[in-house]
Amino acid sequence: MMQASEVRKKFSQVEQSIHQAAQACQKSQSASSEIKASVENLDKQSNETKAKLQKSEDEASIRQYVDELDVLVDKCKNACDKDGKIDQETKNAVNKASKELSDLKLQLH
Repeated sequence: MMQASEVRKKFSQVEQSIHQAAQACQKSQSASSEIKASVENLDKQSNETKAKLQKSEDEASIRQYVDELDVLVDKCKNACDKDGKIDQETKNAVNKASKELSDLKLQLH
């Protein structure tokens, strides 16, 4: 298991990618309101997860927080994959956030 401080450091990179995905989605002309709301919720939840990680040293809790966020990022990614009209920048940003979070999740398990 990674040290909690290392998890927090890696999570800050994930959080930045999620925030970039939210920015790309908000400025997108082609993203549906459902996708925009989903990615906005993901961004909000990543901020809450960061706050939880700052307070936690417990491995099981840390894994749970990351797993919960991974479910949301998967929903966003799936919604983008199903939407044939979404612009590539938004889709790429969401995919990047998903990959980074999945990589962190794999390191935790």
